Amino acid sequence: MTTPDPDVSAMRAVTISREYGSGGGEIAARLAKRLGWRLVDHEVVTQIAQQLGVEEQDAEAHDEHAEGWVMQFFTTMQTVGPMVALPSNYKFPPNDASYTRALRDIVLGATQAGHSVIIGRGSQMILRDRLDTLHVRIFAPLAQRIAYVAQRESLTPEAAQRRIQQKDLDRRRYLAATFHHTPDEATLYDLVLNTGAIDLDGCVDLIIRALANRANRVHEPVTALGPLAPMTRYSEPPADFQRADAAASAPAAETQATEPPPDSTP
Repeated sequence: MTTPDPDVSAMRAVTISREYGSGGGEIAARLAKRLGWRLVDHEVVTQIAQQLGVEEQDAEAHDEHAEGWVMQFFTTMQTVGPMVALPSNYKFPPNDASYTRALRDIVLGATQAGHSVIIGRGSQMILRDRLDTLHVRIFAPLAQRIAYVAQRESLTPEAAQRRIQQKDLDRRRYLAATFHHTPDEATLYDLVLNTGAIDLDGCVDLIIRALANRANRVHEPVTALGPLAPMTRYSEPPADFQRADAAASAPAAETQATEPPPDSTP
């Protein structure tokens, strides 16, 4: 007999940050399906392209990358040469600021529409101050990520490792350049899960439990949250820890103090 999932309707969104190859995208898809929530992933790219009036492949090139369209454009011009004339219908790609504004609008819109699982795109930063959003980070040991990517994408282990390292670097640079944070900062998340120790469905279970816990407290004032609530005082002050080196030398010192002096009788 399966237990029904708890009521999480008071929550509006879950953001999923993930190391490449940790299974974070699959966890997000399973979570959205189980909750009946909207999965927000690649469609963000399509919506941004539409909002900014650019080709989708241009938006794709910028997606979770720190190097923006403007830099890519000038790099191309330096390669081709300075005398290349642009076609009359050429639409100059927007800069990083306009991309970030469009991304923020779409992520906030998805959250306000309600019940969304949002993968990456700096969503843990865009929605950082919302109490009705749960922020999750998924990671795994590198060896296990290599095996996952190699099997899932039909790559050699060496190629899988190179892809992992490049994707992780792109995401780190993107978050640092756009939001001045790095994705592995634990304080950005409410829940951090290791798929090297917990399987994907187990991670989904834990996220739903955390969602339910947060849903029960979402309308409480900020001052009522955190380890202070509820809090029981110690009945007496906690004893100080004894230093390891002092503890190690104490028995020897005690032995020296209690041993009788050697017999000096000839």
